[in-house]
Amino acid sequence: MKIQGNKPPEGQEISLNAQKIAKTEGKGKAAAPVSANPRPSGDRVDISGKGKEIAELMAAIQQMPEVRNDKVKAVKEAIESGNYHLDTKKIAQKLLEEL
Repeated sequence: MKIQGNKPPEGQEISLNAQKIAKTEGKGKAAAPVSANPRPSGDRVDISGKGKEIAELMAAIQQMPEVRNDKVKAVKEAIESGNYHLDTKKIAQKLLEEL
């Protein structure tokens, strides 16, 4: 689609007179009657069963600690005792898979 300044695309010419007529016709109409018992205007949200399930899972995740101290402690102890060994070939393979 090409944008050509302030003019509408070809084949879609807009008549200024037609716009003016539409505006004046709209002014002549009577206002809609106001009801005696207006409903309170407000937004409403309905959450599906799946949405509720997701919300429950998110709440459970929020309650979990960010750091699993028991795992951190076990790895630290393994490193300090010399029992923690890394398979460098596995690490290299995973790095290559990520690329």
